[in-house]
Amino acid sequence: MKRLDGRAALITGAASGIGRASALLFAREGARVVVCDRADAVDETAAMIAGDGGTAVALKMDASSEADVAAAVDRAVSEFGTLDALYANAGVSGGFRNFLELSAQDWMEVLGVNLVGVYLAIKHAARVMVPNKKGAIVCTASVAGLRSGAGGAPYSASKAGVISLTQTSANLLAGTGVRVNAICPGIIETGMTKPIFDHAKSRGTEGKIGQLNPLKRYGHPEEIAAMALFLASDEASYVNGQAFAVDGGLSSSHPVAGRWG
Repeated sequence: MKRLDGRAALITGAASGIGRASALLFAREGARVVVCDRADAVDETAAMIAGDGGTAVALKMDASSEADVAAAVDRAVSEFGTLDALYANAGVSGGFRNFLELSAQDWMEVLGVNLVGVYLAIKHAARVMVPNKKGAIVCTASVAGLRSGAGGAPYSASKAGVISLTQTSANLLAGTGVRVNAICPGIIETGMTKPIFDHAKSRGTEGKIGQLNPLKRYGHPEEIAAMALFLASDEASYVNGQAFAVDGGLSSSHPVAGRWG
């Protein structure tokens, strides 16, 4: 049996990258999926799922808007009768501007999508899942939320907040049957990281991306999707309130000048 056979799932940030890879994988594993994003390419994700024999509904939405998030959850229920899994994956990088030049608005824009948006997803998914006494919520955090060096200040702070929110939500939902977990990706080739990859390609140093982790490479969206699928499935039935680094081993070490055999 497929791991999400007959389940209803909702994925935000599904127009590309990790969100699209997760939507395709969830559908291949039997889920009926509502794919959400503010980008028009979310329609392509739904079409790809349909072309692969799956069931998907595309929805344009802003992850930082409570009205949009509530409507997306309601759409999943109206289309599929329930909501079994939600992957709160939508996020923005906030760019790489000088720390001292950032404005309060810069911070609010990043926190609004990356942190408040995750809270809204948890809140409205739980509205459906708690009465059903079951459900799996997965959130995209980042290794940038674990320690410095993997993103700008607003992005890193927002992802640290997602990790804390994951832990807090899992405990606030204790006894309901709803699980909340997070994934902390390392450097993954997505639309968000495209400027990094484009810059490296222009300098001929693409092969050095990811060289700081023990696997000596960058990751792919499908590798994060595989973890999201596990956390959304019954295979993770005893996993709750955790944040898992999927980063090639990057976060397993402190920076050092050299390596020893």
